[in-house]
Amino acid sequence: MSVAEELEAGLVLREDRDGIARITLNRPRAYNALSLGLMAALQSELEKIATDQTVKAVVIEGAGKGFCAGHDLREMRSRTDEAFHQTVFAACSQLMLTVTDLPQPVIAKVHGIATAAGCQLVATADLAIAADSTRFGTPGVNIGLFCSTPMVAVSRAIPRKQVMEMLLTGEMIDAETAVAHGLINRAVPETGLEDAAQEMAGKIASKSPLVLKTGKKAFYRQLEMPLADAYAYTSQVMVDNMQARDAAEGIDAFIEKRAPEWKGE
Repeated sequence: MSVAEELEAGLVLREDRDGIARITLNRPRAYNALSLGLMAALQSELEKIATDQTVKAVVIEGAGKGFCAGHDLREMRSRTDEAFHQTVFAACSQLMLTVTDLPQPVIAKVHGIATAAGCQLVATADLAIAADSTRFGTPGVNIGLFCSTPMVAVSRAIPRKQVMEMLLTGEMIDAETAVAHGLINRAVPETGLEDAAQEMAGKIASKSPLVLKTGKKAFYRQLEMPLADAYAYTSQVMVDNMQARDAAEGIDAFIEKRAPEWKGE
């Protein structure tokens, strides 16, 4: 199936409700492997969400038995030319950057498996909640393809020794270990996964969209700065934030002991 055909096949499903965009990766028979078509569809949907002021939070999940098994290896082997492989990995890298740069917080709702680029997507998401039966891994070393691009996100989410063990052995970790490593926020019984993800997304969606956008952008920018630069940068962010209408409204509402009315400005 060509990329154009896949784009027409409903590879990404979206449902919006109460300020939350629910995005479903929809290649269940392939464990939602990231074909070029699926990545293009997800990229397109995220770009639409970025400018949609009605969306305050995003949940990404997978259809079928697992969240995402990484790149589509059959597609990868269908072409042997270097240019094609460059296209695939460039598309995936751009997709991950889009998740990070998205104004709205992104929650990965994970079940079954999240491996290789699927684990990368979990690590890239701002928050992640998983069924306690979920397994995570970067198993590329087992098939002769080191998980180099997944490593970028995973190594920024969990400590060095733990990620090196995952990368060098290719062994899977369970959800309890993923929580301990910091790859995901929490693990819950699979029967409670939907409610837990909805509760987390709902809490976020109840906040000022301007403040969410401001805070997410500042968080990732300051991480890459030296300490003094980070304080200088975030101090100015707070100064700018204090000039916003929602900051005045939020502080007044707190003082007056009432619920704030956010305008996103």
